[in-house]
Amino acid sequence: MTARTEERAGARSSSDPARLLCEAHERLAAVRAELARVIFGQDQVVTEALTALLAGGHALLVGVPGLAKTKLVESLGRVLGLTVARIQFTPDLMPADILGAEVLEEDESGRRHFRFIEGPVFTQLLMADEINRASPRTQSALLQAMQEGAVAIAGERRPLPRPFHVLATQNPIEQEGTYPLPEAQLDRFLLEIRVDYPDRATERRVIIETTADAEREAEAVLAPGELAGLQALVRRMPVGETVVETILDLVRGLRPEAAGGEILWGPGPRAGQALMLAVRALALLEGRPAPMIEDVARLAPAALRHRMALDYAALARGRRSEDVIREAIEATCAPS
Repeated sequence: MTARTEERAGARSSSDPARLLCEAHERLAAVRAELARVIFGQDQVVTEALTALLAGGHALLVGVPGLAKTKLVESLGRVLGLTVARIQFTPDLMPADILGAEVLEEDESGRRHFRFIEGPVFTQLLMADEINRASPRTQSALLQAMQEGAVAIAGERRPLPRPFHVLATQNPIEQEGTYPLPEAQLDRFLLEIRVDYPDRATERRVIIETTADAEREAEAVLAPGELAGLQALVRRMPVGETVVETILDLVRGLRPEAAGGEILWGPGPRAGQALMLAVRALALLEGRPAPMIEDVARLAPAALRHRMALDYAALARGRRSEDVIREAIEATCAPS
């Protein structure tokens, strides 16, 4: 076989869908194994976080302090080969502290000019820690970045690094000095991920292994730029007509006009887009050639609960968004 023939054979094998899927699954299995070394007992959280990143989206991590949310984000950045920056949101944080600002400088000849100093948003993986502690004005500074992958400063549009993801954390406990995220910003998060307390066996492992001489740190698995290739593969995955119709039925069935007056506002078309990308990403993560209806049922709560609100009468009866979504999943995703 000549060198040119071998090159052509290699090109064919590299573009073969089955081979690409197998290679991607192997790489992602290595990513999950590395994360399991440092994040204990949070398999669902890790799966949903990886799903959001593979889908090219942002995620909101909701949980009480001390559940390794910060550790998870830092480990994800290291394992996936991304540059990471962290912003601790506080009430006095200003938009310029996130985006950056132009400063006036004077050179040796006395000439003055403006120089732009990039803020922490110019990274690939941004951790917005306790995002609900900042004022609405500061929270809104992330809106354009999350939607367009760019920011406008002093009339100039500045693109952010690719890929660009925001993983924000939020404490679910009502406290003074917090500001609820506006609906427009919540809608930019592909998934809202709930981080719960670990079970007893996991907590025992945590308190033993994290108080030893040296705490484990995650190591890089993917090379820089490799995640972008996996994200492109996600968008190429086929989706069956049954899955598409299930997503449509579920999203449209959770709007006020279809839910019998219990819902104040429901998920819009962006929710369907998020769920479509998420089920594709989950299928790739688990090494399957296409998503299933079961994937829709698994990811619907994380994709929809922050995109809807119940009316006051429903809340007074003790109803929650999760209850309505669960009932809709049972009615929509049940096997025929």
